[in-house]
Amino acid sequence: MPRKPRLDPSIFHLPVERMREGYYSDKYFVRTRELLLKDKHRPCVTMQVFGKAHAFLGGIDEAIAILKLCSMEWPELEVRALYDGDEIEPWETVLLIEGPYDAFAPLETLYLGVLARRTKVGTNTRRVVEAASPKQVMFFPARHDHWLVQTGDGYAAHIAGAIGVSTDAQASWWGSEGVGTVPHALIAAYGGDTVLASQKFADLSDPGVRLITLVDFDNDCVGTSLKVARALGRRLWGVRIDTSETLVDKSVVPQMGTFKPTGVTPQLVWNVRRALDKEGFQHVKIVVSGGFTVEKIRSFEEEGVPVDMYGVGSSLFQGRFDFTATVGASRIGGLGRGAACCAPTVSETDHTTPGTAPSDPADKSAY
Repeated sequence: MPRKPRLDPSIFHLPVERMREGYYSDKYFVRTRELLLKDKHRPCVTMQVFGKAHAFLGGIDEAIAILKLCSMEWPELEVRALYDGDEIEPWETVLLIEGPYDAFAPLETLYLGVLARRTKVGTNTRRVVEAASPKQVMFFPARHDHWLVQTGDGYAAHIAGAIGVSTDAQASWWGSEGVGTVPHALIAAYGGDTVLASQKFADLSDPGVRLITLVDFDNDCVGTSLKVARALGRRLWGVRIDTSETLVDKSVVPQMGTFKPTGVTPQLVWNVRRALDKEGFQHVKIVVSGGFTVEKIRSFEEEGVPVDMYGVGSSLFQGRFDFTATVGASRIGGLGRGAACCAPTVSETDHTTPGTAPSDPADKSAY
């Protein structure tokens, strides 16, 4: 089965010279290269990279771009790799590099870090997407980490199945743009009037942009949803419930007693859905956000809560998905000492064992 083409290395905007000189690399890798070059010793090695957890791979195209653009001699390297989005097992080799070690020694810090970061985001996103299925998931964690990670994180989430991301940077690697809703800040800018803020959005924004309004500004999601729906009619695509985990919505107060009432609860969603349906606004979708995890989404789906879309944020940055590498000599002699660097014979009988290559190179491809 044909695989999706890899991303072009130029899309990553890598600081090539800085990376090549070792500015972002662990110092011992930099010194290792310096020593080998001074000794004119060029041992050919096999570097095999693997993760330590069951996961969905991310960052592999970026890792290959680092090798291609930042290694000293890319033509001397042979690289095989799995693909972004591939499901991987603990200790399964995801990236195999063969060639003279001095050509790529300082890059290990970089490609391991890229794989760890993007795999974490992609795996966490895939898990919430699977928990929410067939409901859609929007990727909303941009505010919970440094802005420089947005581009790759957004792509990892996209590969994992998120239908939208919140910033243009997150969508840039596949040529899209961010999505969003009428925010609390805009409502506050119009004196706390959710209807007025939503009307201004409808009047002054691109008609092609979905109008989704946050309805918890007054802590009365039912009342606000109805007011906005009455004012905007079919222009309103959906309402978003984002009630603070420290507050109890007005509509939930009379129903308290048998469940945790704070935040976005199943009861609150049902209250909004029933109120909208009663007045004929069945077309208005319900988006929920605020503290959603795999477990909370799974619970909502098992209870049949009438959510149409989930917005998920900080939980997508949790967990550890470490990668490491083992290096073995392909030939004792080095290129500088008259030995030719050749591609070693690699066992492919057990791809779940550290030190073996991707099990199906015809399917999982060479770069």
